[in-house]
Amino acid sequence: MDTPDPQRPLPAPALSFAPELLLRAQGSGLGLKAAIFDVDGVLTDGRIYIDQHGETVKAFATLDGHGLKLLKMGGIEPLVITGRDSAAVRRRVADLGLAHAVYGAHDKRVAAEALLGALGLGWHEVAAIGDDWPDLPLLTRAAFACAPANAHAEVKAAAHHVTAAAGGHGAAREFCDLLLIAAGRYSALLHGHLQTLDGA
Repeated sequence: MDTPDPQRPLPAPALSFAPELLLRAQGSGLGLKAAIFDVDGVLTDGRIYIDQHGETVKAFATLDGHGLKLLKMGGIEPLVITGRDSAAVRRRVADLGLAHAVYGAHDKRVAAEALLGALGLGWHEVAAIGDDWPDLPLLTRAAFACAPANAHAEVKAAAHHVTAAAGGHGAAREFCDLLLIAAGRYSALLHGHLQTLDGA
């Protein structure tokens, strides 16, 4: 089996974003410390499957899941705030090792401010991604706001960036990658994966 040439230079990242977008995604002051994720329409494609027993079934993208792990490794804490509560979502959050989530949030702003208060964070230190009207109070307060390609028109209008990918199909990963590049941590994480997956 061929082994990698230890003298071969590490490749430059293939992914890039416009400089003005990266500047906006840096936030202000010492940079962004956390990112809020909606679930339905962001981490999923927004469709809800209910089986004959009344159980909710959702599909999640592994690309997105690894993006959330990378975000945490890069020093930006992922926060999940969802208007629904289901065993499927709780399982996914647990599998990803995410420490902060609010389920069944009727008022996402109230839920977010309570969570940010507990973490000692302000809106100027937070990014957010959402796809529908209940997410607007978060997107209009966050230092950086993002919407997936399948978001409602009003949400896209409120966002600083609309992803090329749709919710449940890589939108969350694009958001994570953008934040990591803006924070200057993407290359180190990429090169770390070229060396070892331990701790990833």
